[in-house]
Amino acid sequence: MTGREPTARQAQILRALREWITEHGEAPSVRELGVQVGLSSTGSVAYQLAKLEQQGLITRNGRRWRSIRLGG
Repeated sequence: MTGREPTARQAQILRALREWITEHGEAPSVRELGVQVGLSSTGSVAYQLAKLEQQGLITRNGRRWRSIRLGG
């Protein structure tokens, strides 16, 4: 973990992830997450997810985004 606070967009994504996982039992797809947070570009969502992973705020198993787990 870098110790850096997430940006406003990253915090929004983390909230959306928590809500989705609570409701559905698994992480959303990149496209589903984009819809949740109002981003139409899956590339933008993937970029933010990669940043959150680098910061240790999420982890994922392999290369599948549905395998996201909150809190490093």
